[in-house]
Amino acid sequence: MENDKGLIIVLSGFSGAGKGTIMKHLLQSHPKEYNLSISATTRSMRPSEQEGREYFFKTKEEFKAMIDNDELLEYAEFADRSYGTPRSYVEELINAGKDVILEIEVQGALQVKEKYPDALLLFVTPPDAQTLKERLVGRGTEPPEVIAQRLAISSKESHLMEKYDYLIINDILEDSVNKVHNIIQSEHARTNRNLDSIAKMQEELTIFAKTDK
Repeated sequence: MENDKGLIIVLSGFSGAGKGTIMKHLLQSHPKEYNLSISATTRSMRPSEQEGREYFFKTKEEFKAMIDNDELLEYAEFADRSYGTPRSYVEELINAGKDVILEIEVQGALQVKEKYPDALLLFVTPPDAQTLKERLVGRGTEPPEVIAQRLAISSKESHLMEKYDYLIINDILEDSVNKVHNIIQSEHARTNRNLDSIAKMQEELTIFAKTDK
């Protein structure tokens, strides 16, 4: 018996929690099991990028049309640039039985959950707030005021953590990657995700049913 469909998996977390690193190692460890969703964006293509590999590049008019036609599972705007997850791309993969991972922020994750209630939402957090600050500072890529802004945003996001299905406490990277993989595989075994397979088994077993007399 095979799973009926692939899963939509949303991976979110605080800035500096390590969700991108978990995602990278998960895809490296299980390249045939997971697919990374490709977003649509209105920003310009960079020289090293390719259409349909890093992003689906759209004009502002095209992106607005996608919103109006409900062609995006979620979308947001950053620095006058729009980003969103194309519905058709994701649904094509899951209907083929493939798992798709979306690495997106909290607001986008909740949009996905609203449109696709079966989506699996995972939230990545460090063991404590001090560790989060140390990781942001340790990157050495941003000035103190930007780090302060990121921590303030994390404080707001923390009030939405309970809306996720699972919490991933990212202390030891290898353990976190394994935990994410095991959660996803366990979700595949849920009966409500295998209704077609259950119905098929029930139909096949009718030939063995005893007739009451």
